[in-house]
Amino acid sequence: MSVIGFLGAGNMGEALIKGWDRSSEAGLTAYDPDRQRLERLCSETRLEAAESSGEVAQKSDFIVVAVKPGMTRRVIQEVAPYLNGDKCLVSIAAGVRQHSLMEWSQRACPVVRVMPNTPALVGRGVFALCLDDPRLKDEQGAFLQELFDQVGDVHIVQEAYFDAFTALVGTGPAYVAYAMESMIEAGVALGFPRNQSLEMVLSVFEGAVALARQSGLSATVLREMVTSPGGTSSAGMLELDRKAVRSSIIDAVIAASRRSQELGG
Repeated sequence: MSVIGFLGAGNMGEALIKGWDRSSEAGLTAYDPDRQRLERLCSETRLEAAESSGEVAQKSDFIVVAVKPGMTRRVIQEVAPYLNGDKCLVSIAAGVRQHSLMEWSQRACPVVRVMPNTPALVGRGVFALCLDDPRLKDEQGAFLQELFDQVGDVHIVQEAYFDAFTALVGTGPAYVAYAMESMIEAGVALGFPRNQSLEMVLSVFEGAVALARQSGLSATVLREMVTSPGGTSSAGMLELDRKAVRSSIIDAVIAASRRSQELGG
């Protein structure tokens, strides 16, 4: 049975630990300087606490680096002496390139980049997996793909497209939250209590996504279904077009991709 080790157990690490605790038979171990957080996770799952990052690396077949990007280099260099060709280093750090992961780990084992997004916290994440490292064994790649598929949707993406994925999907929940926030405020301005406006807007988003998935219709057709000539939706769409909202969203995603490239060096 494979063992998955975590270097860091913050929000995303916790989401993966809890998801795999429910869905996988793999062993789970982790190290985090926040001992209270780690002990709480151990009490809530079958996670085993480690006393150091080195202990995690020694015990694990797959080592998930789940720390902030600025800490990634130090953490990987700490565990590099414990790595070998039978292990696999998995990084969820945004913007940290594969060549850096290889260099910091002294090329001792295959490395895999993963880009998650925040709905992973509720088991509905969307993940990009970069399986470009030629040293990665087929069975290792298949195991990781199945593992992440248990906590969301998985897309195998070449590293060249990671900045685009980060901008569209990693940042995507922020765009959706921004639109929800705007609609909620509009509801309040029209006289609805905030809690009621929130619930109504959440239901609109949930229903729209369900309709899109089940109908298989394009977003354009779905919009046209609601937009009658001279009607309320037509008036609303006209105002959005007047303010160039569609172009602004496209520009926002492109700007986020550009920023991801800058952060990655």
